[in-house]
Amino acid sequence: MGERGRLRLQPDEAPVAAASAEELLRRVAAGDEPAFAALYDLIAGPVLGLVTRVLRNHAQAEEVAQEVLVEVWRKATRYVPERGSALSWVLTIAHRRAVDRVRSHQAVLDREERAGRMDVRRPFDEVTESTLATLDQQRVRQCLDQLTDLQRESIVLAYYNGYTYPEVAEVLKVAPGTVKTRIRDGLIRLRDCLGVDR
Repeated sequence: MGERGRLRLQPDEAPVAAASAEELLRRVAAGDEPAFAALYDLIAGPVLGLVTRVLRNHAQAEEVAQEVLVEVWRKATRYVPERGSALSWVLTIAHRRAVDRVRSHQAVLDREERAGRMDVRRPFDEVTESTLATLDQQRVRQCLDQLTDLQRESIVLAYYNGYTYPEVAEVLKVAPGTVKTRIRDGLIRLRDCLGVDR
C-alpha cells in the first residue's frame, strides 16, 4: 500500500481497532466515521441488552437501541471523561431512552383508559328499546280510545295511513272543514293524555 493509501494517525492516536471506548468516543465527537463503526461494535450489544431488560419487547428494544446509537453519534461532543467511562455514559443514555419509551407507552394506555371511562354512552339494548316502544304504543292506543269516533278515525287515516285532509273527508263522508277541526281537537286531547308539553 502506498503512502497515499495509508491511514495517517496523529502521534497520540492508536489504530481504531485497538482504541478504547473513550478514545473512540473522542474521535466520534470529531466526526470520525470509522471510529463510530468500531464504537458501535463495542457498545451495540450492551445497549441492546439493557434496553431489552427494561422494555421486555425485542422489537421495541431494537428500535430504541438504534435511536440510542444515533444519539451517541450526534451527541458525542457532550461526553465528559471525568464523569465516568464511555460505556457508562452510553448506557445512561440507553436507560433513559428505554424508560422514556415505557412511560410514553403507559401514557398512551392511560389516555385510552380515561377516554374509555369518559364514554358514557350506554350500549344499545334491543330488549329495553323494544319494551319502551311497546309501552309507548299502548299509551297511544289508550289515549286514542278516549277520543270520539270521528276524531280517532280522522287521526288514524291522516297520520297512520297518510291520507290528506280532503281524502279523509271523502272516506268519512264529511266536510273538509269538519275533518280539520276534529283532527285539531283530537290532537289536543292526545297531547294532554300523553302528557306532552306544548
